[in-house]
Formats: sequence, structure tokens, C-alpha cells
Amino acid sequence: MGLRKLWLVIERDLRMFIQYKFMLIMRGIWFTSQVALFGLVVNRMVQEAVPDYFHYYVAGVTIITLYSTAMFIGYDIFEEAEHGVFEYLLTLPVSRRELVLGRSIGGGLRSFIYIGPLLVVVLFILGVLNPLYLLVAVASLFLFAFGVSGMSITIAVVMKSGDKYDILIGVLDALIVRLSTTMYPTLYMQRATPAYAAIANFNPLTYASDLFRWGTGIEGTLQFSPLVGVLALFTFFFSFTFIGVVFYERRLEGGSWQ
Repeated sequence: MGLRKLWLVIERDLRMFIQYKFMLIMRGIWFTSQVALFGLVVNRMVQEAVPDYFHYYVAGVTIITLYSTAMFIGYDIFEEAEHGVFEYLLTLPVSRRELVLGRSIGGGLRSFIYIGPLLVVVLFILGVLNPLYLLVAVASLFLFAFGVSGMSITIAVVMKSGDKYDILIGVLDALIVRLSTTMYPTLYMQRATPAYAAIANFNPLTYASDLFRWGTGIEGTLQFSPLVGVLALFTFFFSFTFIGVVFYERRLEGGSWQ
């Protein structure tokens, strides 16, 4: 696999991301409102039950923002298909494996670049007790972002319909975010609905958010060992990258989107 070709695919997706100025601004406003308004209000409501909920919630909102931004690459796939760019990309001297892997990495990298300034603010709010723990947590978030991009690409290739993709992503967002520990501690999910807590234990957002909280020193949030969390996110990244490659090779045989 040529690293130069892989980088060209990644660089192209990074350049494309800049054109979504309105989306980026709206995501930033959403993040700010969640932290400055909703987080503070809910923290006052539940502070007796969860004393440090504001910090818990801020970390979760960071992961939600990373997730939703990484998922946006699927819309790029459909826009390229509508304008005939998709077929053009398949004629370039880049293998489909390089194309899928490059787009998966590019989608994750650009979402990470976007939340960079937000991450600085979050780390200022949360503080850092152990830089080594934080380094492990942030590295794990890269795997998470790349895996989400691979998942988005895989779904886009399977659906082959922008409307169906939009509906499915909305349903996934409603389920995968809320059936995780991004907003709700596992302990209280177990008390309220044990079935939801069981599902959350296998959710990649749970591993990403809890590892990030562990890296910033928020106590009592990590229900698994850091090694298990890192391995889970690596498996998530590798699985959807592999699945994406398979679907590109099998479902797009002949180079046509239709």
C-alpha cells in the first residue's frame, strides 16, 4: 500500500471539510449551549445524586461532538455520487483498499482537528491529573474517530440513498448516543433499566467517553480496565475499516454507484 497515495486521499477529505462552514459553526454553537446551558442546569438538578455531573457531562458532550462530526463523511459520499465524482475517484490509480482506508482516516482526522479547540476548553474545565493517562485516552479517541468514519462510509455504500442514509443516521444517533455512558453513569442506568446498561457496555461511545474521563481524572467512571477499552476501540476501528473495504470491492464491482 502506497503511503503517498493514502495521504493524497486523506488530504483531499481534509480540504473538503472546510467547505462545510455552516455545519461547523452550528456544531460549535450546539457544543457551547450543551456545556454552558444544559450541563449547568442539569448539574444543579442532580448534584446531590452525582456531585461531579457537570464534568461528567462535559466529557460526554465532547465524545458526542467527535462522533457526529466523524459521521458526516457519509454525506460526502452521496454528494460525490450525485455529481459523478465517485466514479472518477474509482478511475484514479488508487486501490479501493487505499481509498476506503484513506477516507476512514481522513474522516476521523478532520473531526479530531475540528474538536481540537473545543478539546482545549474541555481540558481547561476538567483539568489533567496524569498526562500519561490523558495521552492514552486521546490516542484511543483517534481510533474511535477513525472507526466512526469507517462505519459511516460502510453505511453509505450499503444504503446508496441519501434519504435512507439520513433517516438511518438519525435513528442510530438517537440510539447509540443515548444507550451509552456519554450522558448517563452506568450505575444509574443499572438502577433504572438494567437492559440499557447491558447494551451500553458494548457501545463504542461508552469506551471512548469513559476512557476520556479516566484520562482527565474524573473518578468512578471507568468500569473496565484501560487496556480493555483501548482494545475495544481498536477492534471497532479495524472491523469497520475491513467491512468498508469488503463492501467497496463487492458492492461496487465495475466502478458504478448504481
